[in-house]
Amino acid sequence: MIPLWDDNSGRTSIPVVTYLLIAINVLVFVFLQEMGADTEFTYAFSTVPQEIVEGRDVVTTSRVYVDPLSNTRFRVPGLQPTPIPVYLTLVTAMFMHGGLAHLLGNMLYLMIFGDNVEDRMGKGAFLLFYLLTGVGAGLAHVFSSLWLGADLLVPCLGASGAVSGVLAGYALFFPRNRVRVFLFRFLTRVPAAVVIGFWFLFQLVSAFGVLGEGTRAGGVAYGAHIGGFVLGIVATPLIPRRPR
Repeated sequence: MIPLWDDNSGRTSIPVVTYLLIAINVLVFVFLQEMGADTEFTYAFSTVPQEIVEGRDVVTTSRVYVDPLSNTRFRVPGLQPTPIPVYLTLVTAMFMHGGLAHLLGNMLYLMIFGDNVEDRMGKGAFLLFYLLTGVGAGLAHVFSSLWLGADLLVPCLGASGAVSGVLAGYALFFPRNRVRVFLFRFLTRVPAAVVIGFWFLFQLVSAFGVLGEGTRAGGVAYGAHIGGFVLGIVATPLIPRRPR
């Protein structure tokens, strides 16, 4: 089920923050990550669970990593020196992506669901909500990796955790909004609660499927997705709604 667009008839403001967040993510990927080619920059500013747990920068040499799902072996660049406090990588990692498909997928969800959430919360509150759920999602990934004994040296990056929080906010604010989706080669409209509910169910099923392999098996940080969504569910009712 791939969402394409939603009902924006109730939106009363221009989603400036949503557009700005999308622009920053694209510019970072294109110019700073050089379309993913600059691995030194990417590995320097990604969130590394071991760095967060120990509170110090970790520098390593390149090594061979084995994907626990496909058993594929590939060489992973070493961790680079981080020129900022390691805890700030919980923020910088939110604006970087591992590839073009990763970027486009996250930005599609942010574009579809972020504008209405921003309209309901207000620009300042929405930006704070986005950053807090993103940081919380990063911490959820760190602690779930530690709990499950996953490789703490594997970097984590992407806007997925923050976008998960946005999905939670949308589900609470607009559960009945119709979303146009691509489903089984057909275009159809379904309630937002169904789209987001299926998305969250997929995260849970996938996470339980890789419990024995760590929370980032297959290159997806399911712990961050689930953590960001749960934090969004908790935080959304606490944020005052913008006067309409």
